[in-house]
Amino acid sequence: MIEAPRYPGYDVLAKRGTPSWDARTRRAIDERLATPDVPRFLTAGEWAIADALCRRILPQTGEGDAVSLVALLDAKLLADHGDGFREDDMPYMREAWRRGFAAIDAEAMARFGRGFAGLPDAEQDDLLSAMQAGEVGGAHWPFGAQTFFNRRILADIPSLYYSLPKAWNEIGFGGPASPRGYVRLDGDRPDPWEAAEAEPSKEAQAERKNRHVV
Repeated sequence: MIEAPRYPGYDVLAKRGTPSWDARTRRAIDERLATPDVPRFLTAGEWAIADALCRRILPQTGEGDAVSLVALLDAKLLADHGDGFREDDMPYMREAWRRGFAAIDAEAMARFGRGFAGLPDAEQDDLLSAMQAGEVGGAHWPFGAQTFFNRRILADIPSLYYSLPKAWNEIGFGGPASPRGYVRLDGDRPDPWEAAEAEPSKEAQAERKNRHVV
């Protein structure tokens, strides 16, 4: 069952020609949306692993408006936009991802007899869940699998998705606050140019209420 959009009819790209965005913002978003969907830094084998990994970490409903997270990851690695620091138990971003792809593929071969990209969704999920739980190790892991899962996979892939207008539409985000900015900073007081949230259904209201019950 596909959920109704939380911000029906909202399209952040409609702000492109308004005072909400300046030329620099428009240029940055245009470049992001034009990211080539081909490997430029990753090898073909790494691209296949990365693509499968992105699809399991952040599945997207409907291929029609799906975005290529693997292309954004490849672009991030190509540009070498790292964290600005390195943890002492992990190599720098590029090397960490390269070694991580190799280790994930080796782990898939050891567990299921096939590379990660060739596994069905359920087996990919089993392997990733084991990594997250700290239940993966061995000579093919140059660093902790759980560490790689938390510091690279969970740090990089979701942030790539939420850098895109598609994700902003889903959460009602107006994009970069340049040059107009935001004025009404109190809770539940959106600026008039922000997205209008749909009235939640009774089921959704009950679910939200239950989440806050201690």
